[in-house]
Amino acid sequence: MNPNPASTSACVAPVTLTRHSPPDSWPLPHRAGLGLKPEHFAHIHERQPDVGFFEVHAENYLVAGGPMLHHLTRIRENYALSIHGVGLSIGGEEPLDTVHLEAVACLVQRYQPAVFSEHLAWSSHGGVFFNDLLPLPYNLPTLQRVCKHIDQVQNRLGRPLLLENPSTYVEFISSTWSEGDFLREVVQRTGCGLLLDVNNVYVSAVNHGRDPMRSLCELPCHAAGEIHLAGFAEDLDAAGDRLLIDTHGAPVAEAVWALYDTALAITGPLPTLIERDNDLPAFEVLRQEARLAEMHLSAIAPTASHAKPCPRTKTRYAPTQEARA
Repeated sequence: MNPNPASTSACVAPVTLTRHSPPDSWPLPHRAGLGLKPEHFAHIHERQPDVGFFEVHAENYLVAGGPMLHHLTRIRENYALSIHGVGLSIGGEEPLDTVHLEAVACLVQRYQPAVFSEHLAWSSHGGVFFNDLLPLPYNLPTLQRVCKHIDQVQNRLGRPLLLENPSTYVEFISSTWSEGDFLREVVQRTGCGLLLDVNNVYVSAVNHGRDPMRSLCELPCHAAGEIHLAGFAEDLDAAGDRLLIDTHGAPVAEAVWALYDTALAITGPLPTLIERDNDLPAFEVLRQEARLAEMHLSAIAPTASHAKPCPRTKTRYAPTQEARA
């Protein structure tokens, strides 16, 4: 994946859908979807598998033409689509790359996805793009910068974005909010939604010695519009403590499935993506995992209308007077 490819100078016309295709405004169904991978293009074209939706990384499609756009256009004719950005660097200290944002806006205009999402992270500095999503201190300067960038993205796209909670391995002593309270403030100030990555909640909580359920309850789950599930790798840090790494290279862990059930009890059924970017198995293996997610979704569906917010818990950080500004 190239996070900063050459961008087209002007937007191309929106994709022309067939009469059998979903309308441009077709929302993501409350089903399980899969990440769209080139290795599976032929299988999808031939079999037309029963999958709730597909999600793509925007930066893989910021080109003027070629096979990637050809396949995406064909698949978009028959499936709901979510576009997931990984290179806007929403949390970066520098202004947003307007060329990159324009390219993303053109892609969104062309394919009219039901959802566009990005990360609460930074991934560029000084014109250099990093192949990582790096963490932020949760304080007032970061809040103001993130909100400014989200406003810029939403104004250009003409739609709200979903902001994904990150997986993190370090924390900052300069933080004056917990991650959950920080995200709540971002949602309130910008009107964006939450992309609730349940695997990230679990990974970050374990890495920082917190209770995953408590971390989940602190998030603005009422604003969630999509859920991500993924697998992680396990290692030990320099102190010999358990370290989880968000690799997207394994099946969803049982502990994450359990946390997913809790999340659904809070949010009600939501479109759920099975993320797999490394050690990619055959399509049908991923489809089986998506079916498992749909079993969890079906189990919560009868009581979804009675879903209640998770009780608030005391945060790790007490916001200072400055943080409340």
